Amino acid sequence: MARRLGLLSLLFVTALGASFSEAADWPFFRGPNRDGLSPDAQPPLHWSKQQNIRWGAKLPGPGNSSPIVTGNKVLLTCALDRQGTRRALLCFDRADGHPLWTQTVNWQAGDPTHATNPYCASTPATDGQRVIAWHGAAGLYCYDLDGKPLWKADLGLIRHIWGYASSPLIHGTRVYLNCGPGHRSFVVCLDKNTGEKLWLTDEPGGAEDKSPETKSWIGSWSSGVIRKIDGQEQFVVAQPRHVNAYDLASGKILWTCSGTGDLAYTDVIVGDDIAVAMAGYGGAAIGFKPGGTGDTTASHRLWRTTQKIPQRIGTGILRGHNLFIANEPGLIECIDATSGKTVWSHREPGQNFWALLAGTNDRLYATSQQGNTYVFAPDPAAWRLLATNAIEEHINASPALVERQLFLRTWENLYCIEER
Repeated sequence: MARRLGLLSLLFVTALGASFSEAADWPFFRGPNRDGLSPDAQPPLHWSKQQNIRWGAKLPGPGNSSPIVTGNKVLLTCALDRQGTRRALLCFDRADGHPLWTQTVNWQAGDPTHATNPYCASTPATDGQRVIAWHGAAGLYCYDLDGKPLWKADLGLIRHIWGYASSPLIHGTRVYLNCGPGHRSFVVCLDKNTGEKLWLTDEPGGAEDKSPETKSWIGSWSSGVIRKIDGQEQFVVAQPRHVNAYDLASGKILWTCSGTGDLAYTDVIVGDDIAVAMAGYGGAAIGFKPGGTGDTTASHRLWRTTQKIPQRIGTGILRGHNLFIANEPGLIECIDATSGKTVWSHREPGQNFWALLAGTNDRLYATSQQGNTYVFAPDPAAWRLLATNAIEEHINASPALVERQLFLRTWENLYCIEER
């Protein structure tokens, strides 16, 4: 198949050329605004292995991290072995998928993970000049877009029996990262040009396995978002049992809203006047007004639901006050963010969703672990399926939407999908 994809790619690229707009980048996990949306993108509605594949690139191993796109480059992290001793950042040519460079970090100290979460689960971040990748206990690394090493930062040992997954975020001249889970859990800010640590705020109560306090598993794999709240930009992160907002300059916790569960997988979803945080593995979800000072649970929390959903991994998309989200087991929902009540729900039997939703103005893309992507309308009135597309490979990663292309990472390949 690789040869056939390569020949098709060559013909397709020759016909269309290879000019890409840097303004249309997908530079971070969950896209340019960290909300899962690329409003101006026009990715394909239909594809399969026989239709609308611009190119496919074989990957050296399985993984859950998602691709990012900047200019003519596509980047993702991938472990080169199952033991996590070689953790790599891979760069591909966006035009035809051929490898441009690989930077590998050798790590022999060992740290655990789960079979469903291979090493290198963290999605890299780019500002169009440099790319930053977090390799868990092996450290944080910065390269230019030609693969030249610029700096590395040792953040200390990060250990949890299920591994790590949160992704760095570049904002202005700084890098923000939620580090954990484990005994050492913290939020850190570094200078993006030098890797100098500017501040670190500890998150107490972590554990490598079950919490000695609650006798249950605990941790945050959430990446966090930056939003302007009360006239001030803040880094909002889902932590175990609560949400914290951090001052960008100092790392001071500005406010906290409590009521979620022990496991924070999804990012906090922050709208203009409403926010939603959802715990994983059957934990509670809360809706609240973002902002305030100190513990805002009593004054700002609007609702809390303990509806039992076996697993929430991927983050949803907020359109107005309507939250669209895909979870296990095969459940796609529209939820009223102001009340937490389900507006509608649709179940796809035999499917599980770990990937976050990605979308444009008129389409949302939900990709299942079984390799099916369901394209549906962001319509609060009813579930409206627009297309079902099968790749037939295991997928935990989330798609990147850039201009007329969709980039999809499976446990076997990286695909560029574009309508001919």
